[in-house]
Amino acid sequence: MLERSHLEIIRAVDLHGTMTAAANALHLTQSALSHSMRKLEDQIGVKLWYREGRSLRLTQAGTHLLAVANRLIPQFVHTEERLEQFARGERGTLRIGMECHPCYQWLQKITGPYLRAWESVDFDIKQKFQFGGIGALFAHEIDLLVTPDPLLKKRLHFVPVFDYEQVLVVGSEHQLRGEDWVIPQQLGEEVLFTYPVSQDRLDIYTRFLTPVGMTVRRQKVVETTEIMLQMVACGRGVAALPRWLVEEFSEKYTVHAVRLGPEGVQKQIFLGVRQADLEVDYINAFIDLARNYHEHP
Repeated sequence: MLERSHLEIIRAVDLHGTMTAAANALHLTQSALSHSMRKLEDQIGVKLWYREGRSLRLTQAGTHLLAVANRLIPQFVHTEERLEQFARGERGTLRIGMECHPCYQWLQKITGPYLRAWESVDFDIKQKFQFGGIGALFAHEIDLLVTPDPLLKKRLHFVPVFDYEQVLVVGSEHQLRGEDWVIPQQLGEEVLFTYPVSQDRLDIYTRFLTPVGMTVRRQKVVETTEIMLQMVACGRGVAALPRWLVEEFSEKYTVHAVRLGPEGVQKQIFLGVRQADLEVDYINAFIDLARNYHEHP
């Protein structure tokens, strides 16, 4: 009854908006696509769409089928690609998703040695990873997830690869420059530059401001690390970044690190991987290289 083609169709319709566009994307005629889905509806005895003019609206059953399609189709594609690579004598593709915005500098130091050691492995970094990386691992959209916030889930494994301290970053003329550490109340009138992620995933909030009921005057989202540091250096506001990153850019931008609280905010970066892939040699090799990379990131 239910076939892969049905999953591909409902996914394509959701992506492209209409039957006609979905048919073009799948290289089918619209009549063939419509006939296939009507036949499925007749077999299962439930409608998958309601027509609203020229558009389609999913029923509850259709929504469920779309969720299944979004979960399974990437796994089909991933498996086919892996089998084709094996058939060509290749090892595969290592796809890394980033949930840690400042970690690109660290990752660049790992990728060079890795690519030289594993010449038969293709390499891809999924940028703009501001969505749930855990779901991407389960859906086989990525093979490794770089994250400071691991979630313990069945069939996933997280390996700590380095420790770091999250610090407040201020400009050379800022009143907090030279302080050993700051308390949350000192940031109440500040403009805080952050990466484009939700507050519940920003340590400056979850581990420093929010527990004592404090916030900043204004939060401003900045896409890139260098622009953020330029803004801080010009006295436009403050930021919270890893100490190692501040030290790495300190010669280029006049910024200074101040500890968040007397004990500081200590963090770790993890690599997340599917349990089943821990036996894949080139994935395991990247994890070992990252874990044993002794130069401070």
